[in-house]
Amino acid sequence: MTSDKLRPYTVIVEFLGKALGPNYEVVLHDLSSKDLAIAAIANGHISGREVGGPLTDAALRMLSSKAYETNDFLCNYKGIARNGHVLRSSTMFIRDEEGKPIGLLCVNFDDYHYKELVEDLLSVIHPEEFLEQHPANTQPILSKSPVTQEVSNPITESFSMDIPSLMEKIFHDATASITTPIDRLNQFERRDIVEQLNEQGLFQLKGAVSFVARKFSCSNATIYRYLSEISA
Repeated sequence: MTSDKLRPYTVIVEFLGKALGPNYEVVLHDLSSKDLAIAAIANGHISGREVGGPLTDAALRMLSSKAYETNDFLCNYKGIARNGHVLRSSTMFIRDEEGKPIGLLCVNFDDYHYKELVEDLLSVIHPEEFLEQHPANTQPILSKSPVTQEVSNPITESFSMDIPSLMEKIFHDATASITTPIDRLNQFERRDIVEQLNEQGLFQLKGAVSFVARKFSCSNATIYRYLSEISA
């Protein structure tokens, strides 16, 4: 159940979804729920998510880094939908009277259909043979278009459908460059990975300690010890 303080924002989600149109996904995350779950969503077809879905990896990093302490919102970073569409994403932090984050209001814009329109327009202006011989001529037009320009914010966001998938994604990103089998890492290497996972916000998710312990073939107590050493 959505907290009382966030309930008015569910109306805002519905309103923005209808006012902005089907190319804008609007999402409300309730940070008071045990899974930091989606409390309301409009135009969820863009990312394929529904109410009850988890936070994104980017949102977890924002919370872990306490970005809400110095920012009211973060705008125009890149999201990547399951269908490969690149989204222009923004997040507003909703805080309580003490400044603690209690929710996130997110907007993800998919400009894919606008790119199709630009390409269709070029196909009308130029003969097909010309476009085949000079494909680079379309690039400047696309790159200057307000709806297709690449965002410069270094944040990149991916959208997971459930908590296990999100944890797998974060763990894979943190260990992708490691050549040694995960269950053969020494304690210092494992602690370094745990530190990276902590920075990525993984341990804000329910069950994350047990998940990492299984990956390392060690006990939960070992992961808790690493976390204690990191925060010391």
